Amino acid sequence: MAALQSILRSPGGIPSFFVQGRARREGGQRREDQVHLPSPCHRQEQIRQAPAHTGLQDAVLRMVTAALKLVPRISSHISTSTEDPSYVKVPQDSVRRDRWAHPTTILLFKSQSSQAALVPKEHKVFMEEAYNAATCFKMLRDLDGSDPLQLKYINEKIKNVAHRSPNLVMETIHDYFLDNPEISTRHKFRLFQVLETIIGASDLLEETWEKSFMQLALENMTKSTELEDVYQDAASDVLVALCRHSWQAVAQHLERELLTGVFPHRSFLYVMGVLSSHEELFNEEDKACWQEWLTQIAIKSVQFLNTDLWSKELLWALTKPNQTQREQSPEKAFLFTYYGLILQAEENSATVRTHLQTLLETSHQWPKQREGIALTVGLAAVRHLDDVWAVLDQFGRSRPIRWSLNSFAPKNPEDVQWRWASSTALLAYGQVAAKAKAHILPWVDNILSRMIFYFHYSPWDESLKQSFLTAVLMLLGAIGRSEGAHSYRFSQTSELLDCLMILMEKEPQDTLYTPSRQQSIRIISSLCQLRPPVDLERKSRLLSTCLRSVFALPLLETLERHTCLFLEPPNIQVCCAPEPRGASGAGWCPGHFLNCSEHLSTLYHKTTEALDHMLQSFITQSPTANELHFLLSHMYTWLASEKAHERQRAAHSCTVLLRFVSHNLHLHPKKDFRWIGQLVGMLGILCQDVDRATQHSSLEGVGHLHQLLTCQKGEAEEVESQSLKELSQPSADGATLWNCGDKKSTPPAPQGMAFPKNHIFQLGSSQVIKEIMKHLSMAELTDLIWTVIDGLGSTSPFRVQAAAELLLAVVREHGAKLETVTNMGQAIHLHLCSVRIPQAKENALNAITLLARNHTPELVAAFLDFSIPLDSHAFRLWRALGAEQPVSRLVLAMLLAWLEERPLPTGARDSSPHPKEKTYLRSLAAMNTLHELQFAREFKVAMKEAYPELLLALLTQMHYVLELNLPTEPQPEQQAQEGVMPGPQRCSTSLEALKGLLSTTGHWHEFAHLELQGAWELFTSMHTYSQGVGLLARAMVQNHCRQMEAVLSQLLPSLQSPQERERKAAILILIEFLYSPALLEVLPKQAALTALVQGLRDSSPEVRVSSLQGLGNILFHPEKGSLLRGQLPPFLGGFFRDSEPVVVRLMGTVSDVLHRLGAQGAGAHSTRVAVSARSFFDDERDGIRAAAMALFGDLVAAISRRELSGLRTQVHQSLLPLLLHLKDQCPAVSTQAKFAFYRCAVLLRWGLQHTLFCSLAWGRGLSARHFLWTCLMSHSQEEFSIHLAQALSYLHSCHRYIKTWAALFIGYTICYHPQAVSQMVSDVDIKLLFCTFEDLRKDLEPGIQEFATRQLSFLREVSTRPQQ
Repeated sequence: MAALQSILRSPGGIPSFFVQGRARREGGQRREDQVHLPSPCHRQEQIRQAPAHTGLQDAVLRMVTAALKLVPRISSHISTSTEDPSYVKVPQDSVRRDRWAHPTTILLFKSQSSQAALVPKEHKVFMEEAYNAATCFKMLRDLDGSDPLQLKYINEKIKNVAHRSPNLVMETIHDYFLDNPEISTRHKFRLFQVLETIIGASDLLEETWEKSFMQLALENMTKSTELEDVYQDAASDVLVALCRHSWQAVAQHLERELLTGVFPHRSFLYVMGVLSSHEELFNEEDKACWQEWLTQIAIKSVQFLNTDLWSKELLWALTKPNQTQREQSPEKAFLFTYYGLILQAEENSATVRTHLQTLLETSHQWPKQREGIALTVGLAAVRHLDDVWAVLDQFGRSRPIRWSLNSFAPKNPEDVQWRWASSTALLAYGQVAAKAKAHILPWVDNILSRMIFYFHYSPWDESLKQSFLTAVLMLLGAIGRSEGAHSYRFSQTSELLDCLMILMEKEPQDTLYTPSRQQSIRIISSLCQLRPPVDLERKSRLLSTCLRSVFALPLLETLERHTCLFLEPPNIQVCCAPEPRGASGAGWCPGHFLNCSEHLSTLYHKTTEALDHMLQSFITQSPTANELHFLLSHMYTWLASEKAHERQRAAHSCTVLLRFVSHNLHLHPKKDFRWIGQLVGMLGILCQDVDRATQHSSLEGVGHLHQLLTCQKGEAEEVESQSLKELSQPSADGATLWNCGDKKSTPPAPQGMAFPKNHIFQLGSSQVIKEIMKHLSMAELTDLIWTVIDGLGSTSPFRVQAAAELLLAVVREHGAKLETVTNMGQAIHLHLCSVRIPQAKENALNAITLLARNHTPELVAAFLDFSIPLDSHAFRLWRALGAEQPVSRLVLAMLLAWLEERPLPTGARDSSPHPKEKTYLRSLAAMNTLHELQFAREFKVAMKEAYPELLLALLTQMHYVLELNLPTEPQPEQQAQEGVMPGPQRCSTSLEALKGLLSTTGHWHEFAHLELQGAWELFTSMHTYSQGVGLLARAMVQNHCRQMEAVLSQLLPSLQSPQERERKAAILILIEFLYSPALLEVLPKQAALTALVQGLRDSSPEVRVSSLQGLGNILFHPEKGSLLRGQLPPFLGGFFRDSEPVVVRLMGTVSDVLHRLGAQGAGAHSTRVAVSARSFFDDERDGIRAAAMALFGDLVAAISRRELSGLRTQVHQSLLPLLLHLKDQCPAVSTQAKFAFYRCAVLLRWGLQHTLFCSLAWGRGLSARHFLWTCLMSHSQEEFSIHLAQALSYLHSCHRYIKTWAALFIGYTICYHPQAVSQMVSDVDIKLLFCTFEDLRKDLEPGIQEFATRQLSFLREVSTRPQQ
């Protein structure tokens, strides 16, 4: 309705703005004045009274008349809609949005009116334009509203209309300004915004509109309104928009205003600032013209420097605070440039210096102010470099800046303006370098020295850091643009690199909110390209610092959280300053607002890209294998990191570098790749990382390594290159496979990896490793092995598992040709202690088993070094070493060989207790290991086969240890002071090894003989050593050892040994073996005789004495048998003498006679000997009881099977006394009773002899006693009455232990044989039993008390049965 009303208000019923626009489009040049239209109630009358029109006007009138019929209907709709409050509501969907658009938009429906259809086409177009113009007019009028949503909607609609008909909208705006001169300032402000948008979006602008709108902008941009600068800026923006179509015309007006001699209005400076900062408004040709024009304006403005008022207003405008100090207004930014260009054009150096000094004395508090001052200084330096340098040098020496370099503590508010003066100086030096261009090279070192000075001595904060980096970036940009920079030598680069390292080390490690890291890395990359080259040590520190600064950052999610909280929680919107011109770092884009997460992700990825670029730059400068190794070696720590995201980043960077080298560089020949084994090992382990991205990066890196190797060897016909873009293609699920090294972008389960097309990239990690190993030399394979061995010591389970698997794979393929296996074995043991994964430990042990096939001697020597003492891990390694039967035999042979390496240490004869020779230690370790391996199932067969060698070796070893005179018990202070030496109980180790050899190889009978006699102690002293060896050999003879023949075969070589201890042990065994009938089956009598005769000439007295004893053996003198037997009766008669020592010696002599008789035996004297010995079992003298039992045992041992029948009764009658004396208070008696009882059981062929031996040797308590009673009663049922009678008689013994044992024996018998006992005992015996058990109830041992109580109860029950 409003649109139609505007039509009716115009002369002739047509809007004036539309008629005028129509006239202009038709070529008319007239411009009608504004007409005051009558009120709407007279519109019909005006139409009727209008003068005659042309044909076109008549047609228009008819169209308007037809349209008037629609007015009531349209009017009612419009008025209702505009008054409805819902009009300003935001539409919820497209349908409602279209409906909501009706109130302010008039759509021309060409087919809805039959009358319109009859109008010619030209008239219909004319009417459409009329309607659109009216609609646009109404929307412009509605911009005066206050509803923000409605205003936003109107702006969008006007833009849409302008997109279709820009001239119509511009014409409407122009006429709206003419027809409504009294509209509000805010309304004009909005109209200017719309006009600027439309002009800027137009591709072509008529000259008429350019002039009209330029005049409109010029008239309004200097007006003072309540909107202040905002209104002026909106009008100025129209002028800026016109520059897109004709900047020269605008420049003429600007030049006129700038050169009036009066300081220009801020709006003109605003336009200049916008045009200078938005270079996209110009094409390349216009840019050069614009710069030239600016230069000319500056030249023409030089005259104003000497105008005091102009200069003061300039300085005031430059120092005037901005509304927001974070951003600098365009007019102020231009003023700094304008001022610099004027100073640049000034010929008078004194004037330049004066103005620069004045400028530097202004406030340095705000960042943009410092940047502007630096820009002005830099521009002035283009023609006045010496003057600028002098001013800056004087500025650095001034009192305020020197004061600010010290510990800054402002005393008043004005002082704070100098706090960041050093940042201004840094930026100024950077601008000087950037603007000086070709003249900068001779000044670089001086500039750098100033920058370094300010860096070290200025108060450290974010402003100083960013100023420093910006200045250095500008300097490097200037150097890069200078010809001859590549040959120029710079002396300050090393100090500058040190500053950068300090800067990066000060960066917070848990946040990332500035581009400082990437800027520093890019600066380092550029500096390292200059001469002189960076020394290797500093370069290493640079690499370590950069890698740590990037790789050690937290996870991206954590980084986002920390950074956002640091900046401004919870929803951050940060606008960063534009990056200085010439800086290549990844800063915030000018004017772009990014939320914290998006900014951080971009910043992080650009930081990692900068790091990768630095590595690529280094290898490009020196494309050698050594350089590649140098770079990669600094990543090894991070590749082995315990943190998954650090490994991921390191693996990614490593792969990017290898990809770059593989595709772009050709390194030196393969012989320089000696380090590649370590890298293959690390990447091979990471191929099984728990993180998928790390797995894929590592696998790709291994593939590129393979390409490098094949290219260097000339085996690859063509290495297919693949760009980074191809490698980073997303998989089927849209997830990027090759990310920038952070878990956040790790795909959960990639479906299709974008590997290069080379076949090596299609293989699995194990296959790729195998392929690479084919190209590795022995040294490289060794490095690979060492790398995976080190991986066994990791605390990450996956690394340990992967290292163990890779170790097994390498050993399986190349174990036979490996070197330095000794050190490898020791390292595996060292790490095996920390391996907690069973499968990993099993793989490592399997690798040892495979290595043992070809490196048994080396591994045995290595394992001996950590086998004192032998811990559980070392024991498992020994077991793995002998897992295969042939190898186990070889291992035992090696151990025996080491055991025989027994050098007598210097000072041993002088009681030096701790020799330090390594051979000695290994000999003791071999002893230790042999002892432990006796119980390993892997060595069971080998131990049995090597029994003869082991027996002689252990006996010899015990003699050797005794020669060293080592103490038998460790002293605590010695253990503390000499912890590196082996424990002192080496003799006991040898002795335990001998015990283990006898017990584990089936020779437990010999073991029982020595154990029950307590003969082991004989081996712990040199004085009794010979006796111990003789008893062992005698036990072998008496038990008819199956290995006697094998032992005999080893004796003869030992008798010829150069070692006295070996000959001594051999001769001691041989003289005992002479009593065995098996001797002659292996060694003829003459050969034995010859060996003994040769022993008479031995250098050792002990060997000569033993040989002489052997020559007197009955084997060589059969007639001695009858002579010895003839001496037995006198000896037996002497048993009844009163002297205990005499009787003991006589019994010992009889025992010796029985032994010397050997197989001939005592004959008829055996029974008398047995009776005589038994009669002293209960003697009151301890020595005689012990000697009697020993004699009886020797007699039993000398009795052959055929002689047993005559002595069976004597043997049976001795069993119960021997059993009761097992608990004799005299240890010697108890020992001899045990041994004699065991010998009787063996002679009688009892069952469970091994269990019987164990009970006798170590049995304690009633259970052991019960077992012994069971053995006796089950094998002596015929002698039941004899045993019971003996037990009853012992109840009268005066010895409590005898009485107690007898009571226990009777108690067991009553329990199991009550009927037989009741028939044999008398009333006197029963009373005696009652008294005895009553007495036992008071025994100190609780078990005996309980047993006695039960026996009393049972005895009462048994005693009452006959009465019932």
